[in-house]
Amino acid sequence: MRYRFTAEIYEWTARRNWFFVDVPPEPAADIADQPRMPRGFNSVKVVATVGATTWTTSIFPSDDIYLLPLKRAVLKAEDIGEGDEIEVDLDVLDG
Repeated sequence: MRYRFTAEIYEWTARRNWFFVDVPPEPAADIADQPRMPRGFNSVKVVATVGATTWTTSIFPSDDIYLLPLKRAVLKAEDIGEGDEIEVDLDVLDG
């Protein structure tokens, strides 16, 4: 499954310098509906691409969405940060 969406970067309020974007509700619901082997924290393994940067990570469920963590290396490579709207390509590996 492959998804493309635009989202705003935000800093996690519980921990400084941890940045995320939300996977929007519609693709999040589609991802959640797919059967898969259980993983820690009900995470889903993905490959994410922002600009020219691609990395393997996991998304984590929160309410009706998933959270995509943005590594510091991604923020630096793409010169992006809190409050920026970015386009994300997401390939789901689980399922």
